[in-house]
Amino acid sequence: MQKNIPAPHTILVIAILFVFTHPVLAQDADILIRNARVVDGTGSPWFLSDVAVTDGRISAMGRKLDLDADKTIDAVGRVLTPGFVDVHTHVEGSSRRAGLEGQPRADNFLLDGVTTIITGNCGGSEIDIGGYANRLEDLGINVASFIGHNTVRQEVMGPDDRAPTDVEMEAMKALVEKAMLDGAVGFSTGLLYVPGTYAETSEVIELSRVAAAHGGVYTTHIREQGAKLNESLIEAITIGVEANMPVQISHLKVKGPSRWGTISSAIDLIESYRERGVDIVVDAYPYARASTNLGVNLPRWAVAGSAADIADRIEDPETNQQIVTSMKGMLEDGGYPDYSFATVARFLPNESYNGMNISEINRLREGAPNIDGEITTILDMMVEGGQGGVSQGASMVYHYMSDNDVDTIYRYPNAAIASDGGVIEPGVGLPHPRSYGTNARVFADYVRERNVMTLEDAVRRMTSLPARAFSFHDRGIVRPGFVADLVLFDPDKVQDKATFEDPHQFSEGFDYVIVNGEIAVADGEPTDVRAGKFVRHVSGD
Repeated sequence: MQKNIPAPHTILVIAILFVFTHPVLAQDADILIRNARVVDGTGSPWFLSDVAVTDGRISAMGRKLDLDADKTIDAVGRVLTPGFVDVHTHVEGSSRRAGLEGQPRADNFLLDGVTTIITGNCGGSEIDIGGYANRLEDLGINVASFIGHNTVRQEVMGPDDRAPTDVEMEAMKALVEKAMLDGAVGFSTGLLYVPGTYAETSEVIELSRVAAAHGGVYTTHIREQGAKLNESLIEAITIGVEANMPVQISHLKVKGPSRWGTISSAIDLIESYRERGVDIVVDAYPYARASTNLGVNLPRWAVAGSAADIADRIEDPETNQQIVTSMKGMLEDGGYPDYSFATVARFLPNESYNGMNISEINRLREGAPNIDGEITTILDMMVEGGQGGVSQGASMVYHYMSDNDVDTIYRYPNAAIASDGGVIEPGVGLPHPRSYGTNARVFADYVRERNVMTLEDAVRRMTSLPARAFSFHDRGIVRPGFVADLVLFDPDKVQDKATFEDPHQFSEGFDYVIVNGEIAVADGEPTDVRAGKFVRHVSGD
């Protein structure tokens, strides 16, 4: 008698049902994290789970996994999240101690829970992205990079205040094309800074289209963050629309006491474009003070060219008077009575100025006790700093924003958390504390103390939101198959320690940081493991 033999498709269905209805046999894992309160990065409520890591990826999740592991971590009472993705950093620098090449383990980021950073922001990047990637060795964290407009323009045109020729435009486009093929994640601009500030919108659109053809993101330090904030946002969004690419607005803020309390208008503007289908994300750091150079206090035309060119303008009596008049107008427009809002982070010609504001330095230099005296002090420091190799004078910290405005930005669900920081040489200068404590500060202050956002939402802003924005499709969520970039901590104990007065202090409370499946921080201390990688964007063509 002929037997009834199941059809091949029936056998396949039975096999699938067997796999999903029978327990998985015990197998080895590299790391097994037990009893974790998983905040998975999506914004969903936390849940209890074990998490296994094998060969650099999350290999299994579930209650009471039947696995053996080389390393088992008991996570009772602690939260497990994806590794934090910091979309706005500046880590270029090839000196022995500065930048990622000087300090490739990047302890200040690792100990703040960061596993991936994006550099090349504000228009400033390495010109050779492929060469930069090849130079980076023994990384403690993952790094990706934009190709910067200012860098490209400087390479082709120098620091001049003029439009490019057709030949120069083609040369700039070729540099952007090469960078994208070498793995850049997109095109960045810093339209406040020399020489990008001299570019017309049409120039930026044309260069952005090159990056867009490869699936890149347009990220920008917009042209103006004060009286022309909304106008500058419209320019940035227009560039993204015309180039057909997503837009990332860097460190959203509104500058100056005269405009504090108005940031909601900018957020409403951004949302109005999102409602029309424009993909826009913003980022912000959790501080009311910014950090940039001294030269931003001068009109843009005054800082064109080399340090010598800048000095010549300052020292010419007629041009000096034009600069002074413009600076007074800028100060008045921002609502500042004087320059006490501007503090020196580092001034190479005279490091005794570090930590002093311009009003204090003016008194120390016995300048006239008024705005004219303070402006003279700034211009003198510009000349002295230029001669010392810093064409924009000094590294500064500015009290530009209000705490209430920062809270408003952080209540906006589409705002990622980013540091705008760098790899810091411990003990040198008085840098902005954001390079040490951004994420810990969010958990300690914005989540735990003041309930500006929930724990789950804060984690989302640090993980899946930035990962999605930059097409890191296998990072930013705790999920089987994803890269095992993970952070384990007690949210009741995490604390930022860095302050403006004493910034060189690591965050506390991030017990374990896992980078690409290897333990980079154990029991709150960095290990000798260097598992970071250069993350290349995959071309979209």
